[in-house]
Amino acid sequence: MKALISVDMEGISGIVHSSETNPERYDYQRGRELMTAEANAVIAGVLDAEPTADVLVADAHGTFRNLLPEQLDRRARLVRGKPRALNMLAGLDEETDAALFVGYHVRAGEGPGVLAHTMNGEILDVRVTGRAQGEDVRITGHTPGEGAQVTAHAPGDGAQVTAHTPGDGAQVTARTPGGGVQLTAHAPGGGVQLTAHAPGEGAQTTAHAPGEDVRTTGRSLGEIGLNAAMAGHLGVPVVLLSGDDAACAEAAALIPEVVTVPVKEALGMAAAVTLHPEEARDRLRRAAADAVSRRTEIPPLALTGPLHVEVDLASPHTIDLATLVPGVSRTAGARTVAFTAPDYGTAYRLILLLAQLATIRPA
Repeated sequence: MKALISVDMEGISGIVHSSETNPERYDYQRGRELMTAEANAVIAGVLDAEPTADVLVADAHGTFRNLLPEQLDRRARLVRGKPRALNMLAGLDEETDAALFVGYHVRAGEGPGVLAHTMNGEILDVRVTGRAQGEDVRITGHTPGEGAQVTAHAPGDGAQVTAHTPGDGAQVTARTPGGGVQLTAHAPGGGVQLTAHAPGEGAQTTAHAPGEDVRTTGRSLGEIGLNAAMAGHLGVPVVLLSGDDAACAEAAALIPEVVTVPVKEALGMAAAVTLHPEEARDRLRRAAADAVSRRTEIPPLALTGPLHVEVDLASPHTIDLATLVPGVSRTAGARTVAFTAPDYGTAYRLILLLAQLATIRPA
């Protein structure tokens, strides 16, 4: 059995401020120690369930040089440094049986969430529109008004899409073990539009909550969704995620079966009610063992192409650079670029490239 543990930093128990995650700040060393200790707890849990497992740990924060190698459980191998293929998922391949995300955070624009962002401060939103797998889909409900709900269900295959708009936000859950549900949704901060379509019967239901910025037509994904979909592209399920309560909710909305471990309750961008680090590690160890034991019950998050991707960028300079990439074009919006990819692996790599371009400052 092979497992990849991807470890970020913002979702580690006890960490609430960038001074604990930034190498140039005074509290960073303590943050590294907390991060390494939680990674060790998850390694131990995986090996409790599968004593002969091949465990790789991908340092997945910032420089990718945060975990302390000398303090890491010696039974695991560490993937360290950058640039590298698959970024936060380096070491993942089609032979991997399970991926575990530790210390992850909610995406930009959501929250309250501790240190919420997507890749870096220059990526404001990433929206992906494609096909989720499912068949024989029936639209079963629509409640018009401010709080709209739509459910699409495929009997026999378990494919299900649920969207709920409680006033000004949307939560989308998709289970996709079969083939053929199309879903478009979302816009943080006001208007929400959802369209679910059952091919073959021509059935279609649309829910719309009044508000601003209804232009978005793709599912917004942060690091949780982007990385889970890349794992799914390789056929690998994400079986565990830890972070604050907002991050765990985001993961559960994408993968209902995933085992989540909320190690803190977010009060804001830099505040939380957090578990004691030792209590968090105990919970992580038990949860990792449980998640790995149930890995065959947790479906990969698979998005099939072609995929249309829109990325909102903070800097006009980054948008100018992005349009130099073949296939990437500026949209009608002042801050948005878009492209179409034949599959999710291609889309993921292009998103990583745009994130890297966002770090280049004008000469």
